[in-house]
Amino acid sequence: MADAVHSGRLERVDASASGASASAAASQTHRISSGGLIDRTKPLSFTFDGKAMTGFAGDTLASALVANGVKLVGRSFKYHRPRGILTAGAEEPNALVELRGGARREPNTRATMAELYDGLEAVSQNRWPSLRHDFMAVNSLASPIFVAGFYYKTFMWPAKLWEKLYEPAIRRAAGLGKASGAPDPDHYERAWTHCDVLVVGSGPAGLSAALAAGRAGARVILCEEDSALGGRLLADGGEIDGAPASDWLARAVAELESLPDVRIMRRTVTFGVYDGGTFGALERVNDNVPVPPEHQPRQRLWRIIAKRAIVAAGAHERPLVFPGNDRPGVMMASAVRTYVNRFAALPGRRVAVFTNNDDGWRTVEAIRRAGGEVVAVIDPREPTAIRGRAGGAGANVLRGVVTGVKGGVDGVSGVQVSVAGDGTREIAADCLAMSGGWNPSVGLSSYHRGRPVWRDDIAAFVPGQCPPGMVLVGSANGDFSLGICLEAGHEAGTRAAADCGASASAGRAATATDEKFSIHPLWHVKGKGKSFVDFQHDVSASDVLLAQREGFESVEHLKRYTTLGMATDQGKLSNVNGLAIMAEATGRSISDTGTTIYRPPASPVAIGAFAGPNRDEHFHAARLTPSHHWAAERGAVFVDTGLWKRAQWYPIAGETDWLQSVTREVLAVRNGVGFCDVSTLGKIDVQGKDAGTFLDRVYINTFSNLGIGKARYGLMLREDGIVMDDGTTSRLAEDHYLLTTTTAKAGPVMQHLEFCRQVLWPELDVQLTSVTDQWSQFSIAGPKTRDLLKAIVDPSEDLSNEGFPFMGVRDVTLRGGMRARLYRISFSGEIAFEIGVPARYGDALARNLMVAGEPFGVTPYGTEALGVMRIEKGHVAGPELNGTTTAADLGLGKMMSKKKDYIGRVMAGREALTALNRQVVVGLKPVDTAARLRGGAHIIPKGAVPGPTTDQGYVTSVCYSPMLKQWIGLALVERGRERHGEIVTIHDPLRAGDILAEITSPVFYDPEGVRQRG
Repeated sequence: MADAVHSGRLERVDASASGASASAAASQTHRISSGGLIDRTKPLSFTFDGKAMTGFAGDTLASALVANGVKLVGRSFKYHRPRGILTAGAEEPNALVELRGGARREPNTRATMAELYDGLEAVSQNRWPSLRHDFMAVNSLASPIFVAGFYYKTFMWPAKLWEKLYEPAIRRAAGLGKASGAPDPDHYERAWTHCDVLVVGSGPAGLSAALAAGRAGARVILCEEDSALGGRLLADGGEIDGAPASDWLARAVAELESLPDVRIMRRTVTFGVYDGGTFGALERVNDNVPVPPEHQPRQRLWRIIAKRAIVAAGAHERPLVFPGNDRPGVMMASAVRTYVNRFAALPGRRVAVFTNNDDGWRTVEAIRRAGGEVVAVIDPREPTAIRGRAGGAGANVLRGVVTGVKGGVDGVSGVQVSVAGDGTREIAADCLAMSGGWNPSVGLSSYHRGRPVWRDDIAAFVPGQCPPGMVLVGSANGDFSLGICLEAGHEAGTRAAADCGASASAGRAATATDEKFSIHPLWHVKGKGKSFVDFQHDVSASDVLLAQREGFESVEHLKRYTTLGMATDQGKLSNVNGLAIMAEATGRSISDTGTTIYRPPASPVAIGAFAGPNRDEHFHAARLTPSHHWAAERGAVFVDTGLWKRAQWYPIAGETDWLQSVTREVLAVRNGVGFCDVSTLGKIDVQGKDAGTFLDRVYINTFSNLGIGKARYGLMLREDGIVMDDGTTSRLAEDHYLLTTTTAKAGPVMQHLEFCRQVLWPELDVQLTSVTDQWSQFSIAGPKTRDLLKAIVDPSEDLSNEGFPFMGVRDVTLRGGMRARLYRISFSGEIAFEIGVPARYGDALARNLMVAGEPFGVTPYGTEALGVMRIEKGHVAGPELNGTTTAADLGLGKMMSKKKDYIGRVMAGREALTALNRQVVVGLKPVDTAARLRGGAHIIPKGAVPGPTTDQGYVTSVCYSPMLKQWIGLALVERGRERHGEIVTIHDPLRAGDILAEITSPVFYDPEGVRQRG
């Protein structure tokens, strides 16, 4: 990695600024006078905990806080210790804030990733009553109690207090920020895209890979989590091709943007790797503005399908574990460089640097160039390892370790250093930059259970076996040299493009000097005070050692016992240090100790982004029947039936409950005429010369011999022999059928039939079209049905029993000339017709039926009355077609053809599905006619003790029958057809208790079917 150059100085006011810019700069006490990638002509106002501050376009919230001299930004989860900004990237564990207000309030937002915008409101969290004075900080005094696993030890006794005291207290203490509790007003999208080569990360390795693949002619997608491309080049600079790295970066980005098959996706984090080359990515489309523009999403979730993937996600700098390492003002060395070089903000005026590797020394020069003072560089390595660095540092170089940090909520005031062979020194400083080495970002390489591999030379894990088609390059692969990153990225991009068939020239790789990287592992500096491994969850080195003493040596046990790596940063900073301390305690190598399995998402993803647009009406879309508005005008009570809103009943003045309304509707149909909107039944148009053959194969009965102009009831099975759905199928022409399904199964049946057509029998000439939404259909039932129909159809139409027999179908002409389709089908047990018109005329048809039927006392009825009539008639429906019943269970076994094959025929003959003791459909009538049956009640022999051994079935459907003047029901009962007349106990302990009922035929009303055929 090459050194960055920054020529600015720390000043209160930029002398070159004027007007608003000068005013903004004046309030930023730690803003460097020049340099950086911020736009000083665009000052931005924001608040933190209600205090007004300013920053510039290009700032993050974290960099603006640093520029304003803010040290304290949050409190830790368990001990509520004061915490400051630790990093400058996605791995930040401390600076978690609530952004925005009202319904858009967003907790646990990483200040390091939140782009500053004008008017941004940020509030610290996990504190009360204020950030500076947090009452829960008393937890620190009880830290000897709150050790690893204290939950498991503390709340065991007395057991009766768990639900009353322990669990409520833990739940109140859990969590960090608070969600708004209001519906999210923003919109989220989901999208798919495909490419040849996906490049994750836009540092030098990623840019080099994207350039090579793009030049070669491959379709490339480059995903970058940041708002700007460049990765560590933005902070560390250096030289590429003999010129400043910023020049090469600008040329590389311009070239990529000019290539027609290269897509750059800024603000997009790749969070998961899935089967088949599928990657999950989250694009923060409008997180950088207060309110998304109209018709634009806040975030977009991408599923990217890539033939090859090049992951150049970089590495995360690792903290050092020493007493007081969590104080506000203790920061990662690379973060200090980022704030200085990219954001022109100096975290401290007197900075101490504590490092065990060469890279940490680069922060020294960055601070000096920015006008800060490096009061000491502490490095525990041998003098030969630091001699060259020390000569040019111009700072007090100490060979030793930091053993303590002084300071409090206002930040660091000094550090205590144990100098090798020279005792202890106290050094005044207001910032401590630490560097314990770098952890390559191996998460994406591990999502197919690939285990990272330990490398001693860099003291870190590197990728092991990657998912198919993936390769990691650059720092993500453990290569920390700028020159190697450029070369490896170019080679990977060239190879990936060739693998995808692209053959154009990939050009040459950019060159840079290879830098030396050496490290001396330092896992734990022992001393007085807590040394933190996991900053957010307050897991200390002593917790890891306690876990080892108590037998939790497995890395998976360590993680769960101590909660190490389970915070929002997912162990990006803490895992390796924790594993190393455990390895040291057990006398094993880090390689033998191993690491935990990584799981997506690698970066937090909002639930709203996963849901996308599928929420509220888009999640449960309200489908309205064609007569919905007419029904609403009549005061109908609606029920959700799948996605449909169906009229349940139509109350009238004087009726005090639903049962009165339903009873009136049933009696009106039985004694006169009524109509019901049945448009929600699935309707599938089947055409083709093989249509009859196709239907024979999906239904248990035969349809190829059905006469034109006739309808037939049919039953289809699943492949396992269980009933899937039922309905009627009408033959409209030699090669044209229309089948109906239940409302609930319209979609699944269509999917099933398409599978059969396309996969099982592609040789058949048959086409399927769902026409459910194209037809409005009404069932007209009752003794006066023909009278009503004659009032609306052309007088020439013959509706007599001879001219239009039961189960007949034909097109008719309505008065006025409109064509309609008429079916003589009954679900109520009365003479009935179903009339279908194009959906746009459904509302008009309902209104005309009311007008034409007024002389006959026509009554609209809803789904409850329809249900009552079907139970009285013994027709099975959804509660009986429950996914466990066979055709024989439903009393329809004789429909199963023995002359043809069909789906489910063989499996339906299995021993268990033909056993004599199966539960079959029967009717139930309470012995006490005033008693009420309830659905779901269990059936046991009269006098038997309720229990699993005596349970013989359950009640599936119940209703009050106006015709029988009592409650009746359908049930599934063992050997039910043999037991008609037997008295059984209906066991319902959770509701009305037990009653006695008689098992009867399921057909309670007109068992001979005279009325529907009249």
